[in-house]
Amino acid sequence: MKGEFFMDRRAFLKEVALWSAGLTLVPPLLHLDPEARAEGKQSQVVVGEGSDYPALVSKVLAPLGGMAALVKKGDRVVVKPNIGWDRTPEQAANTHPEVVKALVKQALEAGAGQVLVFDRTCNEERRCYVNSGIKKAVESLGDRRVSCPFIDERKFVPVRLAKGKSLQEWEFYKDALEADCYINVPVAKHHSSAGLSLGLKNIMGVIGGSRGKIHFSLGQRIADLNLVIKPRITVIDATRILLRNGPQGGDLRDVKALNTLMASTDIVAVDAYAATLFQLKPEEVESTRAAYQLGLGEMDLKKIKILKV
Repeated sequence: MKGEFFMDRRAFLKEVALWSAGLTLVPPLLHLDPEARAEGKQSQVVVGEGSDYPALVSKVLAPLGGMAALVKKGDRVVVKPNIGWDRTPEQAANTHPEVVKALVKQALEAGAGQVLVFDRTCNEERRCYVNSGIKKAVESLGDRRVSCPFIDERKFVPVRLAKGKSLQEWEFYKDALEADCYINVPVAKHHSSAGLSLGLKNIMGVIGGSRGKIHFSLGQRIADLNLVIKPRITVIDATRILLRNGPQGGDLRDVKALNTLMASTDIVAVDAYAATLFQLKPEEVESTRAAYQLGLGEMDLKKIKILKV
């Protein structure tokens, strides 16, 4: 992205801290990964099928270099699933706990100094964390480096969206901003307002403020929010997908088991491919189209390398 301005990560975090404390009049500049949309680099989506979910996680990560290519020794890692709803794993409203656990375990094995798993829930947070099965799965690893904390409202800080088309400023969760490695792991599902809830939509779990206001020009605003945090990788959980009545679901008749995971360092590309699971074209999902137009990734499936494992 020629001509784009990139801040040093430490300088950015310092600016965020000063702004949130009211000590600077100028908001922090947009934080973008300088490796985003590298010119000449073809986007790749790895697609895997299987009922052994921990093994499946390894299979889809391997062609991308494995967890060792994502996490360095001592890194502070955020694994960001959907935990937004008081639903069981079978109801497909949240990320499957075994997928989350496998990613956390691999991050720890790669040498992560700390792994945080969290989401700003829609239903009561304790019920969501427990009934999703995610809190139990993460804590079953018995490693003091990993935790599954509830959101602390005091940790939201304002960030200016320098290139946002519909949003110019919003609050983001400080732990997400400070991560050395941010792993995005949403569940693939129908969404009554957004059409689909995939990788890009999962950013909603790390923003503050009134999320109801986001639901005007929703697709563009989801894209705008994704200007701030670029995941090191996005792993979309399609082990079972919610075909109707999303994002909350509840009726098992709305769920279809696919036993599929998709992974990519290009969030737009993996969302584009995931749309096909719902018999949609990528451009029919507004957030995918808007993110592509912002230069956040590739949407054209003919230009994306699809590797099935």
